[in-house]
Amino acid sequence: MSAVEDKRNVMKSGFGVREIDSDQKKGAPLPPFEKPVPEGARLVDLPKPKKEVVTKAHIYDCVNDRKSRRRFTSESLTLDELAYLLWATQGVREVVPGARAYRTVPSAGCRHPFDTYLAVTRVQGLEPGIYRYLAMSHQLALIEAAPDIESRVAAASGSMTWIASAPVVFVWAVTPYRSEWRYAGEAQRLMLLDAGHVCQNLYLAAESIGCGTCAIGAFPQAEIDAMFGLDGKDEFVVYCAPVGKV
Repeated sequence: MSAVEDKRNVMKSGFGVREIDSDQKKGAPLPPFEKPVPEGARLVDLPKPKKEVVTKAHIYDCVNDRKSRRRFTSESLTLDELAYLLWATQGVREVVPGARAYRTVPSAGCRHPFDTYLAVTRVQGLEPGIYRYLAMSHQLALIEAAPDIESRVAAASGSMTWIASAPVVFVWAVTPYRSEWRYAGEAQRLMLLDAGHVCQNLYLAAESIGCGTCAIGAFPQAEIDAMFGLDGKDEFVVYCAPVGKV
């Protein structure tokens, strides 16, 4: 078997250690639904998601018109629009204490291993900087106020500096153990499928409010992890997508 063929096996069901060998089966405690908030962090309450922000209401039109968009206007996003996009991609519908949290996107075993980080340049009511979405409470935690966020995004995007023209960049970081707890060695395949579910919801939700996005899977890993304060081992960036008006 060639090295390429061997690497393909990670995409096959049953290639990894099955859930019978998982920490869940061994009685290990359930991992937290989301990363804890640092003590003293400044929190921003988000408005409840509103149907009124939707300008293209028919799902057929959103699916038909969806495409990757790399040019954005200089217009800012409203906080209502951002709240809607966050709800559409990671919003929590119901929590079963000690078991699972049902969200607006599917996830293998309802494990939801991703946290949403934001690089905000132009969102009404938010100062430029780095934020993390707290899905359980529908809030934002300010990680760092950064007036120079646009240049930092450009520096962390490799050759795709056009990303910095977006008023907000969605960045999804994975905490692998949330899925490994249940699925052990098969978690890697399932987590990447979950990332696709999240980003497709962003495409459709953005299309419904007159915005566009473009999924990005190639970036300087160490630089982008450092920008969002991630250790690159137990939590690291897997996917990102700039969003803006088109």
